[in-house]
Amino acid sequence: MAPGEAAQLYDSEKSIKRNPHPDFKKVEASRPDWTESPPLKFTKTKNPNWKPGQGANDNGEWKKHDHVEIDPYQDGRPATFNYKLLISAIIPRPVGFVSTRSQDGSSTNLAPFSYTQMVNHDPPVFIIGYAGGMNQAKDSLRNLLETGECTINIISEHFLEAANATSVNAPYGVSEWALTGLTPAACTDVKASRVKEAIFSVEAKLMDTKEFESRATPGKKTGVLAIVEGVRFWAREDAINEDRNMLDPAVLRPIARLGGISYGRLQEAIELPRPEWDEFKKDAEGLDKPKTSEQ
Repeated sequence: MAPGEAAQLYDSEKSIKRNPHPDFKKVEASRPDWTESPPLKFTKTKNPNWKPGQGANDNGEWKKHDHVEIDPYQDGRPATFNYKLLISAIIPRPVGFVSTRSQDGSSTNLAPFSYTQMVNHDPPVFIIGYAGGMNQAKDSLRNLLETGECTINIISEHFLEAANATSVNAPYGVSEWALTGLTPAACTDVKASRVKEAIFSVEAKLMDTKEFESRATPGKKTGVLAIVEGVRFWAREDAINEDRNMLDPAVLRPIARLGGISYGRLQEAIELPRPEWDEFKKDAEGLDKPKTSEQ
């Protein structure tokens, strides 16, 4: 980003106050040390004997609490409040670690984006959400618009600190690769490098973009959605199965984004097969009427 642009963005770090701790290092020092990842453990669900119609299994706790209504456009409510609320509610989110390079190849960018998701498989389609409008394009979006190419790398435990460091508001032209010590690896169909340390990476090409305008401040551009197509995948050999159609989560060890400055680790999992109607309907007789909404 060009000098001065970061300070002009409404959703800058200072206005968001994402970090809730006045002295994070002091808080961090009081916490237990990192524990090496144990083998991924599979557990039963909370109620393996759940039957159709039984609803939630929290012993009615949900009935004890009312909900508060929130108008995202309420007078006096800053847009940053909606941002902080949503990133703490829509969790966990995968973090797209996006690599791009400028058209002339003189500048590269590597940055994490928690507004990233897969939305289709044939063709493989991914979305990346960028804060700010086209006229405030950060390095990653600027490069993507120029070249139409990027790579999306999945962040794993073993390089979380390095990945997080790439979110620093360094001036345009400063290489995140050099700042972090991560290793650029050559791709086949795009010129942007993939992250060699990543267990899984996607070479992608830009399909379309959509720019969003503020409801509170008409005319102000607040975000850009980039839609990209995955044209080639890279998987580390010890994580992929023989058919090359499934990754082992115990090797991938993905990091998920939570609210504020929090991340989550994957240490336990459960498995739930999708029900088959021929079997399900035996216990679902008489349950074809939905509940009425409680006012």
